[in-house]
Amino acid sequence: MTNRLAAEKSLYLRKHGTNPIDWLPWGPEALAKAAAENKPLFVSIGYSSCHWCTVMEGEAFSDQEIADFLNTYYVAIKVDREERPDIDAIYMQALQLMNEQGGWPLNIFLTPGDLVPFYGGTYFPMTDRYGRPGFMKVLTAIHDYYSTKREELAKHKLRILDALQATTKLKPGMEFPKDLLKNGGDQIRSILGRDSTGPSFPMIPYASFALRVSRFGDAELADLAANRGEDLALGGIYDHVGGGFHRYTVDGTWTVPHFEKMLYDNGQILEFLSDLWAAGIQEPAFERAVSGTFDWLTREMTDERGYFYGSQDADSEGEEGKFYVWSYKELERLLGVEGRKRLENQFFVTPKGNFEGKIVLQRRKGGLLDTETEKCLAQLFAERKDRIPPATDTKLIVAWNALVISGLARASEVFDDEEYLDTAAQAAEFILENQWTGEVFYRVNYDGIPAIPAKAEDFALFIKALLDLHRTTQSTHWLDGAITLQKAMDEQLGDIESGGYFTSSASPDLLIREKEYQDNATPAANGIASANLVRLFLLTDNPAYLEQAERVLKQFSQLLEQAPRACPSLLAGYDWLTHQTLVRTDRERIAQLAQGYWPTAQFKTENVAPAVALVCQGLQCLQPATTDAEIEEQLFQSLVRG
Repeated sequence: MTNRLAAEKSLYLRKHGTNPIDWLPWGPEALAKAAAENKPLFVSIGYSSCHWCTVMEGEAFSDQEIADFLNTYYVAIKVDREERPDIDAIYMQALQLMNEQGGWPLNIFLTPGDLVPFYGGTYFPMTDRYGRPGFMKVLTAIHDYYSTKREELAKHKLRILDALQATTKLKPGMEFPKDLLKNGGDQIRSILGRDSTGPSFPMIPYASFALRVSRFGDAELADLAANRGEDLALGGIYDHVGGGFHRYTVDGTWTVPHFEKMLYDNGQILEFLSDLWAAGIQEPAFERAVSGTFDWLTREMTDERGYFYGSQDADSEGEEGKFYVWSYKELERLLGVEGRKRLENQFFVTPKGNFEGKIVLQRRKGGLLDTETEKCLAQLFAERKDRIPPATDTKLIVAWNALVISGLARASEVFDDEEYLDTAAQAAEFILENQWTGEVFYRVNYDGIPAIPAKAEDFALFIKALLDLHRTTQSTHWLDGAITLQKAMDEQLGDIESGGYFTSSASPDLLIREKEYQDNATPAANGIASANLVRLFLLTDNPAYLEQAERVLKQFSQLLEQAPRACPSLLAGYDWLTHQTLVRTDRERIAQLAQGYWPTAQFKTENVAPAVALVCQGLQCLQPATTDAEIEEQLFQSLVRG
């Protein structure tokens, strides 16, 4: 027996296609059915590589008794959050307003017709455990509540709806708060501090901002950024055998990962480690992690048409992490006693292990790995190829591809590697040719077929990726693409009245229309868009871009003042606005300068003879530079002015 999800393109939805539940995908049919039958909607949101989503699918969603109850009293809907981040964001916010901890699977109950949430949670076990109620108990209680307490339900819904709508009523500020960058840096220190209790997430928007503002002389922020790079490149979150980064570690010591690999993490980490290197923090493990991640991307995550796949599961053969871990005896059998000892010199390897009796490889210290240790890791990789690998979700997501394109473009500059650049350009070209019809820009691609209109993060991050490719190549092809897409983003998602960008186009199936400003696993669209607009101004001399960037940032000025720790990407956009710098010089010097760390500098090929470069601060240019040393001095002074 199959249900309607079996015919869906989404891997996550298809995984639920054999459940006895009468699942429907989110859409007009499901919403109309709930309204016509006056049944509450049970909406379950997740993604294909989500471990607890997989657990709940195998337990509760495969249980006939639960399915019968759901089918009788609810309309059950599955949503792939990677397809519809706009739906996920609304109901995740609602869950948190109910004083519940966020996470996935996100299971939310809505009233029919108006789609207002009234109860929710994440993973529900079959019976009471982990401090969570059993799923059947939840379903029964919600059914009774919906059937017998309509007046109380109506009041409860109104409170939630009012709270959700309040988040959309941002009043633009007339001026920016003082000391924004300093206050932002002060507030994110605790986020990046080493916490032995965990769990530990990459938090790249925060780490990148710490590195960005450390240029004003804050050594502690520079250390926090460097420490985060070391935790990533040395910790168990990095796959030292096959390359690529896992989603996060369950502990505070960066040892045991939650083993799924997400494309968006890897793209951001590539750019961050490259920036650390460019800033002079040249730990050899950073370069090794960049190279290993590139190898993983091209070996396992790149479609023959050039784009990148979305994710890889945590589980294989029904066990989390089975593909990635080793027993002590296994290491000795494969490497011999001497090889195992050699590995122990560089990695934490003990007979007891560090994950359910098995070993997740985590380095003891930084520095170069010697040739013999690398040979041991190569042996493990050869052995691992015979294991059954985790499933790969092969869909293209534009925003996530864009993060990798930006990461590879940056790595190509810093490490002078043309292969990184070629791979990035190939993916960008596929998106330009296949995801953009001239009328609609699409977010997802399934096996060569575009689907789902793009969201704000797709526009913003891909425009950034095109600008990054332009900076690296100085090709007008990429700049022209960025200009075209920026125009489309303005027309389709721009808020003409207040400024900023809506997450998605207006739609009757959305309870509210949000603007994304808070950074989570990926940077917020409005923060990235504000920086893009400043960069476009510098490259085109069109002041309309600059005015628009200022309007975007002023839309969120109250949030920047009250909670700067929530929005480092908006703060980075403000940094671009206030420290914007354009360097006009020849192509060779641009390549040299791009190997350094100049976070608010844009480069433009231009003959400024007899000088060697012209450094401009917005509309004002400094004295023409006549030496390379003078260029760098002017650049540095421009980036710390004020």
